Amino acid sequence: MAEKMKLEIVTPYKKVVDTEVEEVTATGSLGEFGVLPGHAPFLTSLRIGELAYKLNGVYEHMSLNWGYFEICDDKIIVLVETAELAADIDLERAKAALSRAEEKLKKLTSEDKQFKVYEAALQRALIRMQVAGKGVRK
Repeated sequence: MAEKMKLEIVTPYKKVVDTEVEEVTATGSLGEFGVLPGHAPFLTSLRIGELAYKLNGVYEHMSLNWGYFEICDDKIIVLVETAELAADIDLERAKAALSRAEEKLKKLTSEDKQFKVYEAALQRALIRMQVAGKGVRK
């Protein structure tokens, strides 16, 4: 059994991660899951959430915004709208986004067209703040 897996995380703009890792956990549409080398092949959708991977015994944390996760033959491909490493997250910007989303949601009902948009913005801001607290700051 292999000791590492190839991990590629790709957004529409660039390849964010391309490395060999020992372990990955992510937030799928049905809940959190983890994979180790030798994992059975599968494909799942990802929701707004955190992805963590273990590289040389150290965990790196990222915030992700919707996408897909596939593992096959110890190769993981993650296709997402956005991906940010914890150390790259601007905490003040995330807090400002959280405040804006909260203010908008106070004025809307769940039947309003924009409700889901601001609900997703709220979730993204919360995840970014959560992940930022786990990273080594620049």
